[in-house]
Amino acid sequence: MFDRRLIENFDWGFLVVVLLIGGAGLVILYSAVTAGYGESGIHYLFKKQVIWMGAGFLVMLSILVIDFRQFDKLNSLIYGLCVAMLIAVQVFGHTGGGSQRWLVLGAIRVQPSELMKIALIISLASLYSNIVSQEGLGFRNLVKPAVICLIPFCLIVIQPDLGTGLLLLLIAGSITLFIKVEKRVFFTFLGLGLLIVPLVWFVGLKDYQKMRIMTFLDPDRDPLGAGYHIIQSKIAIGSGMITGKGFLQGTQNALSFLPEQHTDFILSVLAEEWGLMGCSVLLILYFILLFWGLNIAYTCRSMFGSILAFGVTIMIFWQIFINIGMVMGLMPVVGVPLPLVSYGGSSVITNMAGFGILLNISMRKFSG
Repeated sequence: MFDRRLIENFDWGFLVVVLLIGGAGLVILYSAVTAGYGESGIHYLFKKQVIWMGAGFLVMLSILVIDFRQFDKLNSLIYGLCVAMLIAVQVFGHTGGGSQRWLVLGAIRVQPSELMKIALIISLASLYSNIVSQEGLGFRNLVKPAVICLIPFCLIVIQPDLGTGLLLLLIAGSITLFIKVEKRVFFTFLGLGLLIVPLVWFVGLKDYQKMRIMTFLDPDRDPLGAGYHIIQSKIAIGSGMITGKGFLQGTQNALSFLPEQHTDFILSVLAEEWGLMGCSVLLILYFILLFWGLNIAYTCRSMFGSILAFGVTIMIFWQIFINIGMVMGLMPVVGVPLPLVSYGGSSVITNMAGFGILLNISMRKFSG
């Protein structure tokens, strides 16, 4: 029998914030792909993004029908399917931009590494909800979570997609700290991390990845090559000043000086056309979204639901944090999209699925 409390507890405010960010994202993307567009009509990338937004909204609504506790029971299936898709990418995945990251299913291109974010969060929430303790988790408790995390990490890094791989580690690490670990575990892993850094630099990173880090430290060392992205992004951000140049009036965008303006560097388009004021509005909306997500995690009576809500919220946070740091030259360029703003179907579906999970938990927070 349908529970009327689900409608009474529906979080309309959260949905409004999501729709406001999605609407703002479409406006920004329209400008990013239209300014300097030589042909008549609406750019095909904008049309595709509208379709993806609609599909993402349907995914979000579909998730609301299922009690979030069902994801606890289905976690192994969800995780296994996403890992299988990552393996399939290595066998017959589509290559683009030097990376083999996509599966082509008819007219649809899917990036399994994006979907893996949600699968990992569900798996860790299911596992941690059964072993959480006041004293904190010990080394033995972290063996299985480490394996669950490292399998997709390795499969994603060899695509290669170091940015998404590191994002998975950040999400997993944040959830683990949220659960609480013993002090000796924390300091041991911190020390190991510092020791591994030189090994990763000399053995794990490819030449172009090292170049990105060196360019981040000194963009002017190669202004027409590896440093071009960051330099042009800074110029776009600075030229927008307080109020910006106006909608469709960004010269860096229109004259194609700004590379990847519709994906990784779309925030630079917003900064140039709408200035500090426009960026502030978007950041305030993101802050409200993140605060709302943390509140859902805090008020949920179910340990699984609380961890799940925190995991989704921290996933959104890290994407925002890394993308903003990247376009401002404060972090290396690693190809992390800005949620609901950057162009990309798999990213939109993943984030909307995450918002659906948060709404789902919020609707059922009255139950244990």
